[in-house]
Amino acid sequence: MTHSIVIVGGGAGGLELATVLGKKLRGQDAEVVLVDRSLTHIWKPLLHEVAAGVMDASQEGLSYAAQAKWNHFRFVCGSMDGLDRARKVIKLAGWVGKASRVETPPIELHYDTLIMAVGSVGNDFGSPGVAENCIFLDSTAEANALHQNLLERHISHLVLGIAKPLRIAIVGGGATGVELSAELFDANRRMAYYHQTRQEGLVDLDITLLEAGPKLLPALPDRIGSAARKDLEAMGIRVRTDTAVKRAEADGFFDANGDLIGADVMVWAAGVRAPAFIHEIDGLESNRSGQLVVRSNLQTTRDPAIFALGDCAACPVAPGASKNVAALAQAAHQQASLLVKNMRRLLAGKPLLDFTFEDRGTLVSLASRNAFGKVFGNRVIEGWLARFFYVSLYRMHQSALYGPWRTAWRTLAGVLSRSSRPVLKLH
Repeated sequence: MTHSIVIVGGGAGGLELATVLGKKLRGQDAEVVLVDRSLTHIWKPLLHEVAAGVMDASQEGLSYAAQAKWNHFRFVCGSMDGLDRARKVIKLAGWVGKASRVETPPIELHYDTLIMAVGSVGNDFGSPGVAENCIFLDSTAEANALHQNLLERHISHLVLGIAKPLRIAIVGGGATGVELSAELFDANRRMAYYHQTRQEGLVDLDITLLEAGPKLLPALPDRIGSAARKDLEAMGIRVRTDTAVKRAEADGFFDANGDLIGADVMVWAAGVRAPAFIHEIDGLESNRSGQLVVRSNLQTTRDPAIFALGDCAACPVAPGASKNVAALAQAAHQQASLLVKNMRRLLAGKPLLDFTFEDRGTLVSLASRNAFGKVFGNRVIEGWLARFFYVSLYRMHQSALYGPWRTAWRTLAGVLSRSSRPVLKLH
């Protein structure tokens, strides 16, 4: 019988895993199925560029259906909302088309091996009003919505001649908050180019970045956090550390002292958690962040037929370690590589391999102004070298999906098309 490997989640780890397994298991008694609620893939670490309009998701997005055809796996569009381990089926929610209004009923999908790769979502830590009033950057749709929100406000300010600044408050001084702050400021500066005079097209932005801890980028060396803060403040971005947000309302955030930090647009980028639907799903073990607890070989602790990787997995950094792997794209990539080997070993009846995380560094980009990184252990780099490594990470992800030659052609095509399209998405 054909062994069905179902992968839920087409993020960095899930899509890379489906792509490689589809090619390597072709012709064997195995079927690889990828399930995702979206039709296209965008690398999540670059969603802040989509939000700022620097990246056009419609051009950069990779079609799951096309990728499946090219790499010999099957794609099913759907949103998982249940699991029956006894029958070995996942449940996909029904949905109604936005344009057609056609109703698609719930369905079930059989698996022999299930791999959960559903990533993470923003964690509001139960803060009142955050879910109702803030924008999160968990998906391409949310990034596009933020871009459209800001673009409409920009146009309104210009048409009506509004003199007061457009206030944007971002909570979270990690990589997402820092990079988004810089990209939004830089995009506003570039937007002015597309008007008769630069002054005519320039909207006054008032960007505030809020961090509950004492420094920005707490996962990186102090030198990087301090340098990033200096650059952001030089750009005109207000940085407030040691500022814990207690609640959000329609007109802004309230800190621990009850003071209002006014904002027209509020973005929440303060931590992540696993999607709520997988918390203890059908008896599987999960931790306080909702992540599925896995062994070192990435099998869930209560069901050897179910694996998890990436942000939704609570995985030790090494066999026997008490510390878990952080929610990083490089971790998902490494775990996907291990699962390619383990799926082949599983089908061959061989023992599974254990995962050991290799920290290959962390990089942060401040738009066109600067870039910082920690590579090769604890070596700190910045400037053009850090920017080169930062761009290389995305090219490596593309190479894992397209192959090196097609990635090279896509890169060249992007360079050649720059003269025929604006540097920002203006619609």
